[in-house]
Amino acid sequence: MSRILTIQGRQLLPSDIEAIRLLIADHPNWHRTRLSKELCKLWEWRTETGLLKDMACRSMLRKLELKEFVTLPVAHHSGNRQRRIPDVSHSCDPIETDLHTVRPIQLVTIQGRGSVNALFYCLMDKYHYLGCKGHVGEHMKYIAFDHKKRPVACLLFGSAAWKIAPRDRFIGWDSTTRRQNLRLMTNNTRFLIFPWVRIPHLASHILGASLRRLRQDWITKYGHDLCLVETFIDRSRFAGTCYRAANWKRIGQTKGRSRQDRNHKLQVSIKDIYVYPLTADYRQQLCGQA
Repeated sequence: MSRILTIQGRQLLPSDIEAIRLLIADHPNWHRTRLSKELCKLWEWRTETGLLKDMACRSMLRKLELKEFVTLPVAHHSGNRQRRIPDVSHSCDPIETDLHTVRPIQLVTIQGRGSVNALFYCLMDKYHYLGCKGHVGEHMKYIAFDHKKRPVACLLFGSAAWKIAPRDRFIGWDSTTRRQNLRLMTNNTRFLIFPWVRIPHLASHILGASLRRLRQDWITKYGHDLCLVETFIDRSRFAGTCYRAANWKRIGQTKGRSRQDRNHKLQVSIKDIYVYPLTADYRQQLCGQA
């Protein structure tokens, strides 16, 4: 390898790849989790709050293996994509009313494991058309309850897309500035109103409530700011009405290719690109020097 690779937002020189190979060779009994943690310590790859970027490192290592730059230890488990989501008992009784009768809506931030986290994954994986087995990197999970403590919706915010031409033009990004400041963005990767819930205007109400607190929740958890949120709406399934009602801005559409489309042949649904600024000076922050 003679060129610089950028994976998981980190630039990798040929010497970095060689260091990973040597670490694997010198410690053949290490499993992948140990390897990623030791590599994070070696590189001081941490969040602003000092936590090791273990999940991002593991994802980077898997991508390096797919590119045949390294050979990793055999996985001890099949990973988030294949893991079984436990079924959590929940009511599917219809909730059909107006927004006023179910307010106030309580939006709960999910931290760590526990019964609410298990319920979140059960509902999201069972009822969202994309499923939800897990996540990599910085993220924020919310579950919304009505005034009777009945769950009505879930949201997941995760890593922003690495490279999207209409978004990058909208912001004014070149590749270097995008690489430096992508962490100031997040992607609303999942939003689910449960199938048995029929409440007009609930979706835009919950979106608005989540955006009012998202920035501070992110700073508290990860120690750095957010200034722009993005999402992608599958045009074959949704019109994006609730996002427009919550004042998101449509800035373009994808080309109908996935990130796995190495040969430009794999076609996926075209998606509308929406963004929502969390700060008035989001362009200045996103285009500033880190």
